[in-house]
Amino acid sequence: MNKKSIFSKDFTLVAIGQIISIFGNQILRYALPLYLLNKTGSSVLFGTILAVSFIPMLFLYPIGGIIADRVNKRNIMVILDFSTAILIFLFYLLAGRIDIVPLMAITMIILYGVQGAYQPAVQASIPVLVKAEHIMQGNSVVNLITSLASMAGPVIGGVLFSVVGLTPILYVSIACFFASAVLELFIHIPFERKETKGNIFAIGVADLKASFSFLFKNRPVLWKMSLVYASMNLLLTPLISIGLPVLITQRLGFAPDAANRLYGYSQGVIAAGAVLGGLLAGVLSKKLKAKAAPLILIGCALSVLLGGIALHALDASMTIYIVLTVGGGLLVALSTLLQIQIMTYIGILTPKDLIGKVISCVICVCMCTIPIGQFIYGLVFEHVGNGAYLPFYAAALIVICVGVFTRRVFYGIDRLVEKVKVES
Repeated sequence: MNKKSIFSKDFTLVAIGQIISIFGNQILRYALPLYLLNKTGSSVLFGTILAVSFIPMLFLYPIGGIIADRVNKRNIMVILDFSTAILIFLFYLLAGRIDIVPLMAITMIILYGVQGAYQPAVQASIPVLVKAEHIMQGNSVVNLITSLASMAGPVIGGVLFSVVGLTPILYVSIACFFASAVLELFIHIPFERKETKGNIFAIGVADLKASFSFLFKNRPVLWKMSLVYASMNLLLTPLISIGLPVLITQRLGFAPDAANRLYGYSQGVIAAGAVLGGLLAGVLSKKLKAKAAPLILIGCALSVLLGGIALHALDASMTIYIVLTVGGGLLVALSTLLQIQIMTYIGILTPKDLIGKVISCVICVCMCTIPIGQFIYGLVFEHVGNGAYLPFYAAALIVICVGVFTRRVFYGIDRLVEKVKVES
């Protein structure tokens, strides 16, 4: 079976479906936590809900990878998009009728859990739909166009939320998930059904064992790269996801409606950073070497350091807001570039019959630190007072050290990639 070119009908439909689905998802990820923060004013509750929401996603990533290798990936996308539309409709019906905190927690947990099962199917479909030499370009294209949706979502969501409230955002997101599911019905992803022996639990355990055996014995460099990326997800990513909304809506002195809009704009800039990262990955796909990864990681740390300096040295709220927003955008641009680079190496260095499971295991390792960071930063910003710059300084310094002391992890990867390409 020959793989299709990068801009085949099926790859294009996957990409467009991602635009629509992620646009709806990003509006929700912006509006629901901000609605809770506005209602309660508690950064601890805000951070805790986000952290708890990540837990089922982490558990479902490996399960999603197993399913992606054994079930038609198209069907996974369709079922989960329809399910998400139903979930948000149920939230709409129940909002205002029961306590918002447990309702929000349950909704966010299910929403993130669905994404945990959804993303391995999308990531695993790319190596199937494009040729080996185009995998990095395919990853960058998907990241680029979905980042455009991520950029538009918070900006539009910020305007809608500040003007008309939460309900219109729920309408838009339901329509997005439903439209994406309908579009995905027309995708054809090559699939060969595997013979299964034993019960589902035994199959799952065997698949996970094969995945981790491959990671630790055959390609140990993959899990080492995962730990490097996980350090950024522990220290930098949650600092932005928790710190920015708390600082913008509660600490910089903006009026509530203005703060909600400004936070939406900052999310748009941050998503634009993801677009830039995707563009850089596409442009540099043939020139970017693995040894550049530690420098990219250090660049991520310096982006956060900018925010700490602004909080420490500047007085004007709008100036601090601009620096925090620009720093967040730079962080996401560089982290997106690093993520695409790592996902590309995984796609090339992993056998196709293991790709879904290995990708999901790596993503799980990379993301399991995010809820820990979110919970910690929720507590930190609740009690840090006037020292809000301190978490920025500390996180930047630690990640710079990680980048310096893990350079050897990335040495030799380029030679290994060329060897695998020649053998295949």
